[in-house]
Amino acid sequence: MNLSQRQEKIIEVVKRDQPLSGEKIADHLGISHATLRTDLSFLTMAGILEASPKVGYTYTGVGIEQFLFDKIFSVKVEEIMLSPLLTPQDTSIHDAITNMFMYDVGSIYVTDKEQHLVGLLSRKDLLRASLNSNLQNTPVAVVMTRAPHLQTCTKDYTILEAGAVLLDYQVDSLPVVSEEDPKKVIGKITKSRIFNYIMQQAKQTETNR
Repeated sequence: MNLSQRQEKIIEVVKRDQPLSGEKIADHLGISHATLRTDLSFLTMAGILEASPKVGYTYTGVGIEQFLFDKIFSVKVEEIMLSPLLTPQDTSIHDAITNMFMYDVGSIYVTDKEQHLVGLLSRKDLLRASLNSNLQNTPVAVVMTRAPHLQTCTKDYTILEAGAVLLDYQVDSLPVVSEEDPKKVIGKITKSRIFNYIMQQAKQTETNR
């Protein structure tokens, strides 16, 4: 849910010259009061503006923070998910380690011949596997965490829902799977991706104050 350009202008005008009647806000923006009614109703219901009889509209300050909180955490995983790094289950541990550091990722998703998710390789898995002296010939299927033990999400999860799963199960990433085919990986969401997104939005909000 995003504020329109006109709604942002209304907030700016009210913050600067509050309290203001609807008519005065309309005069500031050079449009009719009737045109503003829907926007003013929305901003009031969202808690961003407060309407008082015979006083006019004032900026609540607190309301906008709640609005922004809801806006940020209701973002869908689909909007910020990353491309997954996939590898066949017969890939050698040596090659998997090389790929992990080459692409600078914390996890690799292992698939079968049908491109279905069968497991996950974390850095911890590969670190443990590196003690094996036969890395060139040992397939990742031997050391991966198998699919039945993996937590996944779909693209329609909110980042709040995905973050809760990451924390509850103490994992660093979740495969994003297709709703039509829950074994097909279409993306990846990580703790760091969610954190970075939240920080970007917070900095932008602070800049726009």
